[in-house]
Amino acid sequence: MTVNPSIDPARLIEEQLSQASPDLLRELLTLFIITLMSAEADAVCGAAYGTQSPDRTNRRNGYRVREFDTRAGTLDLALPKLRSGTCFPEWLLERRKRAERALTSVIATCYLLGVSTRRMDRLVPSLGITGLSKSQVSEMAKDLDEHVEQFRTRRIDDAGPFTFVAADALVLKVREGGRVVGVHALVATGVNVDGHREILGLQVTTSEDGAGWLGFFRDVVARGLAGVKLVTSDAHAGLVAAIGATCEGAAWQRCRTHYSANLMSITPKSSWPWVKTMLHSIYDQPDAEAVHAQFDRVITALETKLPDVADHLEGARADILAFTAFPKEIWRQT
Repeated sequence: MTVNPSIDPARLIEEQLSQASPDLLRELLTLFIITLMSAEADAVCGAAYGTQSPDRTNRRNGYRVREFDTRAGTLDLALPKLRSGTCFPEWLLERRKRAERALTSVIATCYLLGVSTRRMDRLVPSLGITGLSKSQVSEMAKDLDEHVEQFRTRRIDDAGPFTFVAADALVLKVREGGRVVGVHALVATGVNVDGHREILGLQVTTSEDGAGWLGFFRDVVARGLAGVKLVTSDAHAGLVAAIGATCEGAAWQRCRTHYSANLMSITPKSSWPWVKTMLHSIYDQPDAEAVHAQFDRVITALETKLPDVADHLEGARADILAFTAFPKEIWRQT
């Protein structure tokens, strides 16, 4: 399973983070901002906090509280104060929305790709911050790496049950041993008790096979995944088998986007706009009975002109209409 090459994986994870529980994004944003402000204060002082150095030109003198409004809510930031002069993060508080968007993007990239000194050295200037030393960048990378690892391995019992879960994989290029190789980032998101989407797990594997997906779901279940009623994914055989082995009693929903791509591959190019419109009309119905009735009408319309497409769609009926077993008001969460 691969993602559309036109999709930016970092952007995809950024959107997932933005849609997730506000507590998650608020926590990551707060940590990242505090780490950046501390590193900037160290640069102004000429030495790290609490260390003796002949290069020191200033010292810290407490903090002042400043509010910062973000899409995840208002953050209470503790801005470092200095004995002489000021250390005001203009890169953050003066540009606000632009800086907040950049921070979210950087955090998503760190979360998706892992955090390294080299990556941090490239990402931080995107916020308009200059003058950070290699040691400061290294310390930031270390702190964020630990925080992300804690999040990836956290218990998820308290946020459950997760009635709806979606799983997918991203194909990425990484450097290992001096060469560039392809890896697969396995990602699962779920809808928590508050109705927010939350990233449940993210693991990187060398190949996307049944064993990889089985280990991935066993890890998520061991950390507290429970109460799953529906899992959405593409039709990767190993993934579907792993879902069946670990999420007992859960129904399986074939991902609409992936199925649409599968159906397009057997549809004549000139006919695809018409077929795509009819496929979407199936999902845009007011209730389960209307969905199934529209599905039958679409099959009838396709049988005479595109029999192969009609057979393909009919064969996927149960897989792509699994969501109709749930109340209409929660269809958008599936």
